[in-house]
Amino acid sequence: MPDSITPPKKKVAVIGAGPVGLAAAAHLLERGLEPVVIEAGPTVGHAVRQWSHVRMFSPWEYNIDKAADRLLSEAGWNRPQPDHYPTGAELVEQYLEPLATRTPLKDHIRTQSLVTAIGRVGFDKVKTRGRDAAPFEIRYQNGKGPEVLRADAVIDATGTWFSPNPAGANGLPAIGERETHDRIAYGMPDVLGRDRPRYAGRCVAVLGGGHSAVGTLLDLAKLKEQEPATNIVWLLRGETPEKSFGGGAADQLSARGALGTAFAALVASGRVTIESGFRVNRIAREGDRIVVAGAGCPGRHVAVDELVVSTGFRPDLDFLRELRLSLDPALECPPALAPLIDPNEHSCGSVRPHGARELAQPEAGFYFAGMKSYGRAPTFLMMTGYEQVRSIAADLAGDDDAARRVELVLPETGVCNGAPASATPATAAAAGCCAPAKPAPAASGCCAGPKAS
Repeated sequence: MPDSITPPKKKVAVIGAGPVGLAAAAHLLERGLEPVVIEAGPTVGHAVRQWSHVRMFSPWEYNIDKAADRLLSEAGWNRPQPDHYPTGAELVEQYLEPLATRTPLKDHIRTQSLVTAIGRVGFDKVKTRGRDAAPFEIRYQNGKGPEVLRADAVIDATGTWFSPNPAGANGLPAIGERETHDRIAYGMPDVLGRDRPRYAGRCVAVLGGGHSAVGTLLDLAKLKEQEPATNIVWLLRGETPEKSFGGGAADQLSARGALGTAFAALVASGRVTIESGFRVNRIAREGDRIVVAGAGCPGRHVAVDELVVSTGFRPDLDFLRELRLSLDPALECPPALAPLIDPNEHSCGSVRPHGARELAQPEAGFYFAGMKSYGRAPTFLMMTGYEQVRSIAADLAGDDDAARRVELVLPETGVCNGAPASATPATAAAAGCCAPAKPAPAASGCCAGPKAS
């Protein structure tokens, strides 16, 4: 018999086969670990396919993970032009699908497998002694029925796309929101393509002030040029539309800056009816339309044909109930990240690179990564997720130096705290990135402003 026996490879369950989940698997493979990627959808990039029509505001050079790139290069992959801005569809077709089908990752991915629960073998949440040495038990459902996977570690990269925030301003669904769901879309519908019949010539309200809302409003404006009967209403919870204009020319991601600049021009044109300070609390049917009512002012409402809710997303934590988690009470993200990404304190679109140390949980061997690691906070960049999983893979392989090392430089947004797009880089810098936001001006009148007809 040999003097020593090679120990089995550490098995790591990666939940989610999106860009960050597949990048995690690539890094784990390079480290000599065994990834098992579990994806709820029928194919990799299932969430990305839901926004396949959207063009990203970061070019290819920022959207390809280095370990994934190395795997693809060995398979004879033709790398996209680094300065091209891909759509979601291009991201899937030119990157995620080749990564999942033409590299060694193909033998490590299980699709149509919905994770229903994760725990420790032989330990409920309360029991402590010996817990860290017990493997994880991942239960998932596929076409054959319930399945169980045991793993030494877990990386949750499931994202937040399928858990959108509701329309209600208090974080709860607005009264009547569920009953009117057939008139409500969440996220960023394909206004100019697949969903065009739903919105052309209709009165459409868009609720939200982030990139998804801005992109949808710009698409609706293009639709209105082709279908003049289309009417557009922007429902904004805040009082200052300028916060949605971004950094303009000061943004190092030029496409992101151009998005804000184009939106500022649209708002200035008057082609969009703006209802600022509008905090939805009730949605009801009225004939062929739905009436969206605002809180705090009796009688304030808009009557529209369709409502698009672009108010962000939140993590699904239900299947993690038996794990010991430490989360910021407001953002539902790892506590070490909260001060860096809290939109109450700053609105920078980037955050300093971080990794295993900030993402680790009290449950040893469990990590959040990707958009889900940000909890309810917005403006996550894909390359931030790539840096996260590079560090996590190093940590799981026992390479502490690599886990602590920072290997990423993020582009600046050119704006913090809603500096207007017209601000110069100098004035934006003088304002102090991430300084506390100035109080918003008082509303000029609770029920003022035109209503949609």
